[in-house]
Amino acid sequence: MNHHGLSCWWVRAIVAVALGLGLGVPSGAVAQSGQPVVLAMGRWQGADSFHQVQGKALLVRLPDGRRFIRFEDFKATNGPDLYVYLSGHPSPRTSVQLHEGAAFELARLKGNIGNQNYELPSDLDVSNVKSVAIYCKRFSVLFGSAQLIAPP
Repeated sequence: MNHHGLSCWWVRAIVAVALGLGLGVPSGAVAQSGQPVVLAMGRWQGADSFHQVQGKALLVRLPDGRRFIRFEDFKATNGPDLYVYLSGHPSPRTSVQLHEGAAFELARLKGNIGNQNYELPSDLDVSNVKSVAIYCKRFSVLFGSAQLIAPP
């Protein structure tokens, strides 16, 4: 993908996030003052051949300072007791890797299909967060993760 295509992709992502959070965004908007900013983004990867997760994960800051983890085009293998975690590991594939470093239980998964938003606590330090993950607490099984990478 050329640089222009990547830039357009980020603009589309910012607009989609803003619209998904109920914010109006003018056509052709870029990350400017008064607009949502995508701080990091990644694509979901399943943990193994059975536990699959697809779509995009974004870390977004709104103009009022609130931060969200947003899932877009999200689809995950259904399972019991699924939670959204933030991890200090860039690409966890096991429960042990998930809990290395800055593991933080964000919330119960809202659903295994569809766009979703999870507000982060205002005092949460995300400087060591490298990925977001879907984790089954009941069976200590990781379903998948998305490495969060800052935009260029």
